[in-house]
Amino acid sequence: MVARSGAEEMVVVAAGREVRITHPDKVLFAERRETKLDLVRFYQSVEEPLLRAMGGRPVLLQRFPNGAAGSSFFQKRVPEQRPEWLETAEVSTPNGTTSRALVIGDLAHVLWAVNLSCLGFHVWPSRALDPAHADQLRIDLDPSPGVTFVMVQEAALETKRMLDELGVTAMPKTTGNRGIHVFAALQPRWTSSDVRSAAVALARELERRRPDLITAAWWKEERGKRVFVDFNQNAPHKTIFGAWSVRARPGAQVSTPFWWDQLERIHPDDLTIATVPKRFETVGDPWEPMTNEPQSLDPVLELHRRDVAAGLPDAPWPPVYPKMPGEPPRVAPSRAKKQA
Repeated sequence: MVARSGAEEMVVVAAGREVRITHPDKVLFAERRETKLDLVRFYQSVEEPLLRAMGGRPVLLQRFPNGAAGSSFFQKRVPEQRPEWLETAEVSTPNGTTSRALVIGDLAHVLWAVNLSCLGFHVWPSRALDPAHADQLRIDLDPSPGVTFVMVQEAALETKRMLDELGVTAMPKTTGNRGIHVFAALQPRWTSSDVRSAAVALARELERRRPDLITAAWWKEERGKRVFVDFNQNAPHKTIFGAWSVRARPGAQVSTPFWWDQLERIHPDDLTIATVPKRFETVGDPWEPMTNEPQSLDPVLELHRRDVAAGLPDAPWPPVYPKMPGEPPRVAPSRAKKQA
């Protein structure tokens, strides 16, 4: 709802709050000349599932002052000058640096960030009120160079089969680009380190089952033309691109949840701010049942306990993290051979 508008700004009412939108006619996406106001209207249209997916969570803002085709920067800290109603939470980086991040309290918080030319949101795996516990398992199916989207779809189906065997319900979404994310809603009983351990074991088991298609290799030189299961997306303090968030692409593609029976028909390029609102009206929110019934991580952690018992070491962590107990040497295999 627009309360009032002028040539250079308008005020939008969301969640009972007035949010100032400056330069609403500014073009952010080149393909269909979609503007900041178009982005506002998109987020208004998916308010319900968006808040179900990221409500109450801290987010990292990636801002694009000159639109999707321009340069961007990440902003973890909210500005000192901000509305008094804005919800925030203290978050930390792997090295212990803390900052006060935006929490998605309601749609007004989303639109406040959109006014800063934030297109989509990178979301924490825990809620602001319970930062010690991750309540999502995030399986990032990341295409290596030469991997087609059909291969990613096949890897997603293998992931579903395996989780079905374990009795874990998980649902997919497009990343808005070339990959697929598969999420499972968890009871808030485990740390991010626990969830990462489960993700490492899951990635390794998927590789064992389909070594031709899927890899758990952290080092790019070892992956080949296979889909990489990026287990480190579950590491502590790690954010991931949120469901219903808009990518910085010319076509304004949306990271869109979908039903498993739509897997073979889905293509990320078709899911945009122009098409997703009607799609939501037609098929609803595929993640709603899963979100309403959080699950145990124990079935996946059992794979981790099995690997530990077999003597498997931990997988490498990202370079920004301190050296972790049980982690193998954090050096690419080709470099290790040269150093030997």
